[in-house]
Amino acid sequence: MDVNAAVAAAAAIAGVLTGVIAMLAFRWSEREQKRPTRTSLHTDPVLPPGVDTVLSVLRSSAVVLDEADAVVKASSAAYALGLVRGGKLAVEPMLQMARDTRRDGEIRQVELDLPRRGTGRGEALAVSARVAPLGSRLVLLLVEDLTEARRIEAVRRDFVANVSHELKTPVGALSLLSEAVMDASDDPEAVERFAGRMQIEATRLTNLVQELIDLSRVQNDDPLEDAEPVRVDELVAEAVDRCRHQAGAKQITMAAGGTADLAVWGNRGQLAAALGNLVENAVNYSPARTRVGIAARSVSAPGGDMIEIAVTDQGIGISDKDKERIFERFYRVDPARSRATGGTGLGLAIVKHVAASHGGEVTVWSAEGQGSTFTLRLPEAGAARDRAQQRTAREARTSLDAAAGRSTTTSRTSPYQTLPAPEVLP
Repeated sequence: MDVNAAVAAAAAIAGVLTGVIAMLAFRWSEREQKRPTRTSLHTDPVLPPGVDTVLSVLRSSAVVLDEADAVVKASSAAYALGLVRGGKLAVEPMLQMARDTRRDGEIRQVELDLPRRGTGRGEALAVSARVAPLGSRLVLLLVEDLTEARRIEAVRRDFVANVSHELKTPVGALSLLSEAVMDASDDPEAVERFAGRMQIEATRLTNLVQELIDLSRVQNDDPLEDAEPVRVDELVAEAVDRCRHQAGAKQITMAAGGTADLAVWGNRGQLAAALGNLVENAVNYSPARTRVGIAARSVSAPGGDMIEIAVTDQGIGISDKDKERIFERFYRVDPARSRATGGTGLGLAIVKHVAASHGGEVTVWSAEGQGSTFTLRLPEAGAARDRAQQRTAREARTSLDAAAGRSTTTSRTSPYQTLPAPEVLP
């Protein structure tokens, strides 16, 4: 009896001790798990509160570096630009800026030209980098892509330079001719001759200013705001009437044909100016007693039917190297002929912008000595109107979804694809 009691007491004491030891071991294990290790302190720095949220909404590429120059946080744009590779900042000048800022705490900014990733053509990527301290251990790097801004600035400078040059030519000619008229006041024949030249230069200056206004208008205005169905027959007739005098002076035959009763969707004034420029170029660059043809047809294309208006001449043709640049502003295939015809070099640039703003394109087929065919391709009126209505409906749904707190994705892939080059009209 006494032996059994002693055994039971010993077992109870052993159970209590085991439970106490197990509880102590569990708490010690929890404490060790919560204690930060040396490795975590150095490889997983914590961003200050709110910084992660701010970086996620910045338009600039953002990179956060720790004291070992390791990347703690980087935006997707930073990876896209090739700034971060393998967890490290891959641009040495930016890395040196970060080290200097970490040492003295000063904010630094610099503009750099970086090579593009995946291109073997040496194209430069212009960026502006700004480095600032972020707390006591971290450094923040913000990178802004300036490539597009620089390209636009270069285009603006070239445009201003070209406009200045083109305006200076007729203005200078008018100044010289006016002096010649004053010096020849006693010679009626000379006065008449110089006055005729002044009238030509004044007309050229007027045309240049008008085409600059037209180019500015087609670039800044949305032609589809006041769009309407426009009959192709009427556009062709207006273009022929516009060039009838020049064609008659050179005995050039103008013939219109193709499919009748076609219509396109867009701004009537801009479409008439674009087609008129194509017909006028065909007449100006064609020899005397030749033929200029204008034909329209409907072609099937993904997303809806397209209307093609082809203008064909039997002129001097265009070389392959010139075909790549003829739609640039102020570019002339034959500068001497352009001066003789009063060309400004803006007509085809206007055609290109009008076609693009109407959801179409303009293409050219040409061979030296065989003539040229310019094809203006525009959406057919019904198909274009349907697409405009669908786009309006999508935008309305997107606005409603945004107001309701939902996000939608709208495809902006162009429904138009390049069609085969048109054949030369007979």
